[in-house]
Amino acid sequence: MVKTASTMLPLGTEAPDFSLINVDGQTVARDDFRGAPALLVMFICNHCPFVKHIAEELARLGSEYQARGVAVVAINSNDASKYPDDSPEQMIHEVEQRGYVFPYLYDETQEVAHEYHAACTPDFYLFDKDFKLAYRGQLDSSRPGNGIPVTGEDLRRALDAVMAGQPVPEPHKPSIGCNIKWREGHEPDYFSATGIT
Repeated sequence: MVKTASTMLPLGTEAPDFSLINVDGQTVARDDFRGAPALLVMFICNHCPFVKHIAEELARLGSEYQARGVAVVAINSNDASKYPDDSPEQMIHEVEQRGYVFPYLYDETQEVAHEYHAACTPDFYLFDKDFKLAYRGQLDSSRPGNGIPVTGEDLRRALDAVMAGQPVPEPHKPSIGCNIKWREGHEPDYFSATGIT
């Protein structure tokens, strides 16, 4: 199976703006989260085995850190015309099934994924209170079939550091997953299928 790695956007990059529709029909924008101690943006989807593998931890982590004031948002940028399991309608069912308490937004034009240089599902971007990128990389080292427990340790360590006003220690290991399912002719030039196993 070909796997795609995070592009590892430069640290300090300002969080690209977004204004997208949530599963509840409401519009959610980046600036809705101003004043939060941190902003976590996650590119996920419904059908990817890498996301399914960590979905329970995403629900757990999202609930825990939202309760501590962190702004958490997930974005699905997959082409639903070719992957109907990732349609907005199925996103509603996914939220109900997984117990996600964070907004789950649909990036129909894929422009937000382009702005973030998102490459895979899952792909994580953690910004500080000033919307500056403090961490990008994996949730943890667990992958489908590798036997490592899903703990969220890398992302949790990064969240705790940002909330304490501290830099996130290097190295930041790239997330690995399925490539975002781009609409024909809309593929970006920044992501690369790595073949990492």
